[in-house]
Amino acid sequence: MSTELPNAATQALAAHYQQILQGLGENPEREGLLDTPKRAAKAMQYLCNGYHKSLQEVVNGALFESDNDEMVIVRDIELYSLCEHHLLPFIGKAHVAYIPTGKVLGLSKVARIVDMFARRLQIQENLTRQIAEAVQEVTQAAGVAVVIEAKHMCMMMRGVEKQNSVMSSSVMLGAFRESCNTRHEFLQLIHRSN
Repeated sequence: MSTELPNAATQALAAHYQQILQGLGENPEREGLLDTPKRAAKAMQYLCNGYHKSLQEVVNGALFESDNDEMVIVRDIELYSLCEHHLLPFIGKAHVAYIPTGKVLGLSKVARIVDMFARRLQIQENLTRQIAEAVQEVTQAAGVAVVIEAKHMCMMMRGVEKQNSVMSSSVMLGAFRESCNTRHEFLQLIHRSN
């Protein structure tokens, strides 16, 4: 058992989780649930750690000079987020593209930008736009495109209980919005089978 003392925020969240367990008719004192409030609090803090990150922190200067002015795509970036309406997970993948104008972004930074916004209470539509606008802000690209495809537990585990539904959302900025050919090339590339 860890001797680490939880911080005040973790303790406050744990107290709320204890009340939730009691409200569900559970006994938080039974063996299996003794540490559950603290574990749940720490899990929620981890799943929402995007609130404590900034774009500048995440990018950390990883912007590099480049003569490339052709589309750059990072496909199939896994993402895990929490629906702000039910606090249930949605899980999927993001496809991010941009057209550089003199600078390219370090590869891992694209995934870190996705994570920063996914690790907040979200709706998929806003998440898609936040990622696109952040990549645009950092790179000053001629265009940015983001497509997210995700399964939502709030639709699978409750409500209509549809197991095979996938939500797709897209945001196209700059050249991707203005040019059908550019948009078509991006969509074709992200849906190409491996």
